[in-house]
Amino acid sequence: MPETHVLRWVKDGNALKAEAEKRGYRAEAQWGNAEQAQQNQQIQSFLTQGAKALIIGCLNDGVGSVVAEAARDKVVVIAYDRLIMNSADFDYFITFNNFKVGQLQGQGIEAALNLASATTAAPKNITLFAGSPTDDNANFFYDGAMSILNPYIDKGVLRVVGPYPKTHADGANFQRIATEGWQAPIAKARMENLLNNDARNVTLDAVLAPNDTLARAIIEACKADAKYRTKLPVVTGQDAEFESAMSIKNGEQYMTVFKDTAKLAEAAILLADQVLKGQTVSIPGTVLASGDLAEIGNTGRKYVNTYLLDPIGVTRSNLNVPVDAGFYEDAEAARLR
Repeated sequence: MPETHVLRWVKDGNALKAEAEKRGYRAEAQWGNAEQAQQNQQIQSFLTQGAKALIIGCLNDGVGSVVAEAARDKVVVIAYDRLIMNSADFDYFITFNNFKVGQLQGQGIEAALNLASATTAAPKNITLFAGSPTDDNANFFYDGAMSILNPYIDKGVLRVVGPYPKTHADGANFQRIATEGWQAPIAKARMENLLNNDARNVTLDAVLAPNDTLARAIIEACKADAKYRTKLPVVTGQDAEFESAMSIKNGEQYMTVFKDTAKLAEAAILLADQVLKGQTVSIPGTVLASGDLAEIGNTGRKYVNTYLLDPIGVTRSNLNVPVDAGFYEDAEAARLR
């Protein structure tokens, strides 16, 4: 797994290990401390120990050299929730429908601001954040959200404050809104800069934030600005982290996207098990990406077999969904009920 500062990766690593052991495998989980070189050393250590399968949530395409080593050793490699870019040395990717993740964020803003009834005489104001430029998922999250929001921007009823890449393909502007390494301090500093400059003379109605860690940092910056002490902008998120679920319950963060990572871990281990046993891959609750969605599995060198699970948008009205799914510890769930 890539790091521990985004809490979901801690849960994922532990869930993957537990699922593998449940199926009788010896399994180990390690976290790369947000350093690709460290993760590569961990993977090389697994190869030296004779690993038969590697499930990798990478940081960036720097992992390609050790994936090539794994391929030479005939080790099964499964990219886990992050595509390994610029590599032709693996065949499987398991993730959520990440374009839909962004769509759910865009739809959250659309509903909260009632954009269908907004007018050019009184346009709503939004500022845009994206995830790490080294994470291919960030492109799909952003493009999914903008597929919902761009029509309102084009109509003039939604006005962007700050840089506005229409899609991630506008590389120069996308770089300006991207958040290196998904680091909360970077998002907070950028939000503070926006509030003191581009957004100084307007009131923001919404902030497109790609995940919960960044959403909370953005909200923290807003709370320090007198304009937002009684009414925060609508802020999106992703991962259904407990702190953000509490923030939603308390009326601060507006929404998150629940990706049931326990199901993702279970599906990833089932995929590994079937491939190792030479069986036909059949994973309940997933679809094999095809058509436009096949791009989710395009490494730039090949299209890999990509299995997609469905994400769920969560607001205060359906906060019970991740709770009922057993996503939180018992003490956390009790606070959210």
